[in-house]
Amino acid sequence: MNHTHNINKKKNSFWSKLFGRKGLLILVDGCCLLVAYAIVAFISSSFGVPTKIEFDLPKYVINVAIFAFYILLMRAIFKSYSNVSRYANSKSYISYVFADVSAGILGYVTVHFVDASAPADIGLLNSVCVIALFDLATLVSRFLYQQLYQRHNANEFKGSNKIGVAIVGAGQVGALLAEELTYKRSHYKPLCFIDRDPEKIGGRVCGLKVFAENDDVADVVKRLDVQEIFIAIDSMTSKQTKEMHERYSRTGCKVKIYDFPMKDATSSGLDAKRRVIREIKIEDLLFRDAHKIDIMTIAPYYHGKTVLVTGGGGSIGSELCRQIAKCSPKKLIILDIYENNAYDIQQKLIRKYGDELDLAVEIASVRDIDRLDCVFANYRPDVVFHAAAHKHVPLMEHSSCEAIKNNVIGTYNTANMAEKYGVSKFILVSTDKAVNPTNIMGASKRMCEMVIQCRTDSRTSFSAVRFGNVLGSNGSVIPLFREQITAGGPITLTDKRIIRYFMTIPEASQLVMQAGAMAKSGELFVLDMGRPIKILDMAENMIRLAGLQPYNDIDIVEIGLRPGEKLYEELLIKTETLDKTDNELIFIEKDAPLTRDEVERRIGILREAVERNKDKLEASDIKAAMMQVVPTYHEPEEVNRKAYKSDEMRSANTPDSEEKVLVNA
Repeated sequence: MNHTHNINKKKNSFWSKLFGRKGLLILVDGCCLLVAYAIVAFISSSFGVPTKIEFDLPKYVINVAIFAFYILLMRAIFKSYSNVSRYANSKSYISYVFADVSAGILGYVTVHFVDASAPADIGLLNSVCVIALFDLATLVSRFLYQQLYQRHNANEFKGSNKIGVAIVGAGQVGALLAEELTYKRSHYKPLCFIDRDPEKIGGRVCGLKVFAENDDVADVVKRLDVQEIFIAIDSMTSKQTKEMHERYSRTGCKVKIYDFPMKDATSSGLDAKRRVIREIKIEDLLFRDAHKIDIMTIAPYYHGKTVLVTGGGGSIGSELCRQIAKCSPKKLIILDIYENNAYDIQQKLIRKYGDELDLAVEIASVRDIDRLDCVFANYRPDVVFHAAAHKHVPLMEHSSCEAIKNNVIGTYNTANMAEKYGVSKFILVSTDKAVNPTNIMGASKRMCEMVIQCRTDSRTSFSAVRFGNVLGSNGSVIPLFREQITAGGPITLTDKRIIRYFMTIPEASQLVMQAGAMAKSGELFVLDMGRPIKILDMAENMIRLAGLQPYNDIDIVEIGLRPGEKLYEELLIKTETLDKTDNELIFIEKDAPLTRDEVERRIGILREAVERNKDKLEASDIKAAMMQVVPTYHEPEEVNRKAYKSDEMRSANTPDSEEKVLVNA
């Protein structure tokens, strides 16, 4: 009872506020119209001009009523009264003008029809004058209210302890931010602009002085008591963001960015159309701009299909589910062994789509062939994304039997079920660690690729997608570094020379989906990921992002390479069969596939090794078996000794200015 009462109370409050605000606006506009019509009639009568408008009260009332009706009608059509006056902008004002001009035309035609005795040209002149005066009066009333409201807010917060900020960028975006901070309820106080445009330097924008972007900036921010610096520049590259962050961090101020929300695995519901003041994230400082793939260009392929995602609760799997849900599939099935992750993505999708998405969640292991058979038999998926895998390198070095059972045998089982139940496409999520692997995890993923590649004679189209490390995914260095910084350090690196390729979670999932849409059979898809990144640089940047100084506030220490770890990763097996696709960012590595019989033989070797070691914690001969079935598997020490000769290490240690020379060489 009380709950219903509260809901009704909220509804009443909402409608009363809505009609109260609009009713007041209509009352003000009615007064403006009466005054405008009276002024025009008075002036016309005073100059003795025979006019259609004479101060004849009945006619005056009728004409005003006609114009008022059309003004209300057209403003309703143009949604002028839906604009909140205190936040009105040029677009809001223009809607009033268009509505009133349309109302004036209709009003003139109607009035002239009612009283055809008046000269048409004089009636038109008077109608124009009435609308012009009325429009001017209403716009001035809105503008005055907006200014009074903004001044009131500014005065209300004047006594509070506002944070002084400098805005980098005195252009349109910077001016918008300055207005927002000055006149809206904010705990920030803009003190100045910083810009490199000679025409703006020394001048004023929004009443704030523009200083030059040079070495004197530190003195300026100190003199003005600037505590934070907001970067407000449109369409910055990652390289520009990195340079600006490094430059302004040296002033000792906290540096933030006025930009669109960055979407990641946890922020898919954010409004990307409105700029916000946010912290600069490590994703902003990638040495390349994130590749943006328009998911709607490939949505038709997944529309109306039943799609199964194994490992659907993981970092990549859950983002795949989010992206697939946008494509209006017939049904989406999330399969995962870890119920907490599966539940989490299930609830997020339900909150966002409700009954619009036909969603199913199955708790199952890809190692359980009978459970897989049951799932495939019941749902009959059209497309399968196979993301289920063990991926932690050191853990899989120790638990190597589990890597084989989950990664290799799990992929083998899932691929067999896909063929048995007529799946149209099967896409394996692979990794750059599968290229010339130095650890059990990477070798197991290379074996998974072999399982997929050998099925060129199948009615099911099999393909695999390779990419590098995923920023912010479970088990990646980003969450680890954040925890270490929060704890006061130190940040631990296995080796300061280590480099890795990185991409964002949305990039990875969209690449997988695009590859799935274009796949034919047996391809290994690879994303052009630009230059690899030094993990040391990433650690130093993350410390600076926290407002601290590397080696002073937070130390960085080496702890030695972990078992199976190599200094660099490769994205491609270096063959001459590298082909481009229609997407310039995606390449195909057409490695010569093995026969089915040969793959079966190699899987048999691994099964026997697992069986021999089922009672042992340390599976001593698993590595030997893996080297037998994956010829490109080498000891990490062997690869690391020659690391300095690799193209990847040379690229990561080459300055930006020399990068093109190196690539062309």
